[in-house]
Amino acid sequence: MLEEIRIASLGVIDSSTLELGPGLTVITGETGAGKTMIVTALGLLLGGRSDSGAVRSGARTARVEGVVLTTDLDGFAQAVEEAGGEVEDNRVVLARNVTAEGRSRAFVGGASVPVSTLAGIAEPLVAVHGQSDQHRLLQPRAQRDALDRFGGPPTAELVATYSRLHGELSSTEAELDEVVATARDRAREADLLRFGLGEIEAVAPEAGEDVDLAAEETRLGHSDTLRGAAELAREALSSDQDEADALAATSTARTLLEGVREHDTEAGELADRLAEVTYLLSDVAADVASYASRIETDPARLAAVSQRRAELTALTRKYGDTIDEVLAWAEQASGRLLDLDGTDERIELLRAEQERLRTELGAAAAALSTARHAAAGRLAAEVTEELALLAMPDARIEIEVRQTQLEAPAGGSGGPLRVGDRWLRHTRSGVDDIEFLLAANTGSELRPLHKGASGGELSRVMLALEVALAGTSPVPTFVFDEVDAGVGGTAAVEVGRRLAQLARNAQVLVVTHLPQVAAYADRHVVVEKSSDGSVTSSGLTVLDAAQRESELSRMLAGLTDSDTALAHARELLTIAQPARALG
Repeated sequence: MLEEIRIASLGVIDSSTLELGPGLTVITGETGAGKTMIVTALGLLLGGRSDSGAVRSGARTARVEGVVLTTDLDGFAQAVEEAGGEVEDNRVVLARNVTAEGRSRAFVGGASVPVSTLAGIAEPLVAVHGQSDQHRLLQPRAQRDALDRFGGPPTAELVATYSRLHGELSSTEAELDEVVATARDRAREADLLRFGLGEIEAVAPEAGEDVDLAAEETRLGHSDTLRGAAELAREALSSDQDEADALAATSTARTLLEGVREHDTEAGELADRLAEVTYLLSDVAADVASYASRIETDPARLAAVSQRRAELTALTRKYGDTIDEVLAWAEQASGRLLDLDGTDERIELLRAEQERLRTELGAAAAALSTARHAAAGRLAAEVTEELALLAMPDARIEIEVRQTQLEAPAGGSGGPLRVGDRWLRHTRSGVDDIEFLLAANTGSELRPLHKGASGGELSRVMLALEVALAGTSPVPTFVFDEVDAGVGGTAAVEVGRRLAQLARNAQVLVVTHLPQVAAYADRHVVVEKSSDGSVTSSGLTVLDAAQRESELSRMLAGLTDSDTALAHARELLTIAQPARALG
């Protein structure tokens, strides 16, 4: 709900603040005082196109701010936060600046955002009905949504069922088309995988085999060098030729220190350490001798290892840098091959699923169409009754629910949907095209709303529709500009009563020149204009009871101090009192 609108340097308005609340708020004033600037300001807050000509003469920038109470607005606060704005005490400030050069900036919750973002966030808040506006209910999608909401929970459940089945069918048919279209590519891929797996199976590599064989090949290729080095090392450790070696030198050093142990304990400790070295050297000498004896020159084994490594290298050139990677590729390829080999079975399963979903979707579409036809008749009757009370006694509304019949499909995915014995075009919202039609006068042909009514008539049609949809509309605020154009007398009273009825379920703002309408307001705001000869400014004033009588008197007779006009104003207020939204 809008709590406040602040306007600065917009048109004839210098600086004004309009405090709003629940129920019905009417805005009145002399011609040219700037009443339409309120609607213009709301249009800017909703992300409408900016016009540098609307900037007040002599001002550099026009600014409009709106304070929105977010209570009961599902998803609104989240959308504000996603845009980078802040919500404080369940309130959000929307703002729009327009410069005299035509540049425009938008703000949501203190964050600067593109105008399109402001429009997306603010659009669900307010429905504006004026002769120059693109009305929400003139859009085919909005008309369909309105009819579905009017149908209530049963229709909503049918819409949800149809939407779910349509989504499942779309996914199934997309997958089926992909599988069928790529069948040849999948067969080619399967052949390549089989060839690769065959090559790997023929070689039968083992994990880590390439690393082990590389080490073995190096060892076999240098066997003579390795054996010679080992034998020399053994001789250096423990010689068979009675030559000086490491063991003999260590034993001699140990014997010398053992001989003086009794004179110094440290010498004995060193002798013990040399004993340990002797044991270690003896073990190492034995190990080196064993290593030297095992090294043999084996040309046959070297050739076999080289051949095996060549086979493994052929695999690593194609399927991985190492044999471990080759084996990993083979495991993945086996799984992929199972999937590819099941293409025909997958196609059959998908076609069976497609057939099942199409049958269920056709039944759901038929049920939804039936519900829409029933709701269309009820809604059209209610709106027609409302129009009769709004000075359009001969007007008639009809809501057409029609389908587009197509030729039976030749096969494959997509295409029309069979509903009963017909093949119909279908979308995510059903098989129905919804259109609201109006015959404004007796003998007139039914025509789409935007073609079948004048500006003033269209505003009353919108009012009648909004009243009929009041219990189901998600829009919290409605604005009507010149809804009473061409209306007077008893019909004007009915317009006021209907606006008050709509205000029981939503916040309603009305720019009007009729006292019969203004009398039904819960809050009456007057736009007052003053001029000092060079600068014109307008202010917005919320009227108290006495001021309301005076303003209604002015609207009735052009006089503010006429006893007759004041008496008539009091009578209007008394008559309207029971119907006011806020009592």
